[in-house]
Amino acid sequence: MVRTTAILTVGLLIGGGVVQVLHAQAKPPGYLIGEIAVTVDEAAYKDSEFMKQTMPSIQAAGAKYIAGGFNKAVALSGAPVANRYVVLQFDSVDKAKEWYSNGQAEREKTLGSKVASSFRILLVDGVNQ
Repeated sequence: MVRTTAILTVGLLIGGGVVQVLHAQAKPPGYLIGEIAVTVDEAAYKDSEFMKQTMPSIQAAGAKYIAGGFNKAVALSGAPVANRYVVLQFDSVDKAKEWYSNGQAEREKTLGSKVASSFRILLVDGVNQ
């Protein structure tokens, strides 16, 4: 009886752990899309203190630079596009929110405002493939 109870308890603990691991793996990636109206030339933007601080923070957060650049976007409909777009992939939407709230939002206000007139930052849930 005691042995059966112990086996059932261990089985439930292992099963619960497996469910937690599977749930964590099932989280879709998060995509951050930045639309930036840059007011300086491309070289000055890339050499700005804003970018010098932003690029290492992206890497430290484990994000991947998926797409972007100067004058790389085309509007197929709607309003005209900004002159700079960036698409970053994070492990999850939560990771993207954490990165943005842990310094990036403040960098936009203090340093980004020196090289851009506006930032529009979107966050989109990805899908598991």
